[in-house]
Amino acid sequence: MTKAEFVKVLKEELGFPSLAKAEEAYEVFFTIIKASLKVDKSVYVPGFGTFKLAFRKPRKGRNPRTGQEMQIPASRTVKFTPSKALKERMSY
Repeated sequence: MTKAEFVKVLKEELGFPSLAKAEEAYEVFFTIIKASLKVDKSVYVPGFGTFKLAFRKPRKGRNPRTGQEMQIPASRTVKFTPSKALKERMSY
């Protein structure tokens, strides 16, 4: 699903008066998630899952073109853990 499709469904399901208002709600939702993760807080969405910040240690890697060994620096990333309810809905 693309952002445009998501915004359209959001407008229809929640009865926003325009696509612009639905897109504003979309932007606010994701801005809240990004802001929380930036200050190392996890975000739990009931029935959906948890977004949390994870840290990767520095490690050695290889340049795929040259095969030369290189150092990959430490980094931060976001991990998503689906809730039990979401897992059950997705199982066959």
